[in-house]
Amino acid sequence: MYILLTGLLIFFACHTFRWLTPYYRDRLISLLGMRGYKALYSVISLIALIFIIWGYSLSRADPVLLWLPPIWTRHLAALLMLPAMILLIATYLPGTYLKARLHHPMLLAVKTWALAHLISNGTLADVILFGSFLIWAIAGFIYCRREDNLKGFSAPPGRVRRDMLALFSGVFLYFVFTFYLHELLIGVRPFT
Repeated sequence: MYILLTGLLIFFACHTFRWLTPYYRDRLISLLGMRGYKALYSVISLIALIFIIWGYSLSRADPVLLWLPPIWTRHLAALLMLPAMILLIATYLPGTYLKARLHHPMLLAVKTWALAHLISNGTLADVILFGSFLIWAIAGFIYCRREDNLKGFSAPPGRVRRDMLALFSGVFLYFVFTFYLHELLIGVRPFT
């Protein structure tokens, strides 16, 4: 469990650094340059993800069961993952109405992903992993929307064609991940 907690601590420290200490983030960028800062950020994030995945996989070997989720929660989780994947794609696809309207689709995707997995899994490690991501994404969304309002940020208008591309790409990613990658990377088949 300590490995999982260490990974989460590193991940959230790295990903809240710019929110909590914008002055130090700007100083770090001035020292390293934007490329250097992004490289450091990526390396730290990757290390954190390795610790999270490793710690979570270790916890699955000896799980602490808090509750036994009913079977229908798996179906609900599978359903919730579809909009999560579409929101994830919309994050990286410029010019969508989703991004223009929601401003931060990545954080909404993380909230949806975390909630889906939290309701369909009942171990202590699941509550720690998905619960912490849910709390972080909620806090991050509130912070980012407040910053947008303070700065008067207005996203460029979206185009329907870009949203259709996000929709089809998200559905494609959903099926690839659900029927192939989830078992390969996580060791769990969502529909069995």
